[in-house]
Amino acid sequence: MTTFVISVAAELAGMHPQTLRQYDRLGIVIPARTKGKGRRYSTRDVERLREVQRLSQDEGINLEGIRRILQLQAKLEAATDELAQLKAENALLQAKLELLEERRTRVFAASSTGDVVTVKRGSRVRAEAPGTELIPANHLQALKVLRHLGII
Repeated sequence: MTTFVISVAAELAGMHPQTLRQYDRLGIVIPARTKGKGRRYSTRDVERLREVQRLSQDEGINLEGIRRILQLQAKLEAATDELAQLKAENALLQAKLELLEERRTRVFAASSTGDVVTVKRGSRVRAEAPGTELIPANHLQALKVLRHLGII
């Protein structure tokens, strides 16, 4: 990530370095700091400085108003990010729910040969019914575990 010392950032933003120090003190644009406490401005910080200048000069907004606008923009960005994360989580949960609903509609029954077969709820097992999955009788213990877990 590219960072700039205060003199370069001030030049890129079209401001005096003392203005950047004042904005830092007021909490309007707070740059990263080096171990020696020197200010390091990112490209995003320079963009914010330009926005502050535009709001101040073109819109006539005072520094407290600008600080509040920037706070609200940051909150909006955070809320937007959280919304995107929640939408992704919701999509995942919806997919899991659909899978569980699909499993819930399956019923296991014994065929005439003694094998366990999967059938749709409300239907009957016929000898070699098309679309049934044969499950060997020795898997009955696994079926009991699945039933105990509430999966079937």
